[in-house]
Amino acid sequence: MDLWVNSWIAALVVGIITWGLIVWCLVAYRRRKGTVGFPRQTSFNLPLEVFYLTIPLFMVVVFFYFTDRDQQAIDNRSEPADVVVDVRGKQWAWDFNYKAGDVIEEDVYEAGVQTNLTGNTIDKEQLPTLYLPVNKSVDLELNARDVIHSFWVPAFLQKRDMIPGKTNYIRFTPTKEGTYDGKCAELCGEYHSEMLFRVKVVSESEFQAHMDELREAGNTGLLGVEYDRNPNVNEIK
Repeated sequence: MDLWVNSWIAALVVGIITWGLIVWCLVAYRRRKGTVGFPRQTSFNLPLEVFYLTIPLFMVVVFFYFTDRDQQAIDNRSEPADVVVDVRGKQWAWDFNYKAGDVIEEDVYEAGVQTNLTGNTIDKEQLPTLYLPVNKSVDLELNARDVIHSFWVPAFLQKRDMIPGKTNYIRFTPTKEGTYDGKCAELCGEYHSEMLFRVKVVSESEFQAHMDELREAGNTGLLGVEYDRNPNVNEIK
């Protein structure tokens, strides 16, 4: 958020200076009454050309430095996360595999079902829902079962593609309990608009209670690559 806000502040400052110089040129070098012919022409101005080159180059380097610094910090996975969830996008829903670790005792899964949009108000309680404990570091392993999808929760300020055969990651620590809307942000077929989900950030006790519910329902183990498919490859009968 700091990078985003400060980038806009810098862009606004540069914009004000640029607009100011444009207005100044319009006023200072306007055609005076009674003037005839063309104004004096300048073929080149070395100091001005050096200025035009160095200042934008300096700005690009500064923007790159702060962007790279924050990106490295956001994607830093040098330490193991408290919670690891294998999120698998599929046409047109989501599977959540909660992997055993420090917080989760046993592998459990939750298979999502496609949302049916009819133009009427939908029951969001029926959407595929990812549960996360508050104040615990989380690794989301992002995978696609079929085509390219994209995991996007606007409130989390991150969006990552889910590419068949490649695992991408999102590392973050949710610090505020609540329910957050998410969706697939990559056009993935006919019912792309119905690929909705939610994220519930809850207390650890509520998170553990949900894990217990999944175990009691028999949802132990992981829904892994055996359920992936490649729709671009025809099966040979």
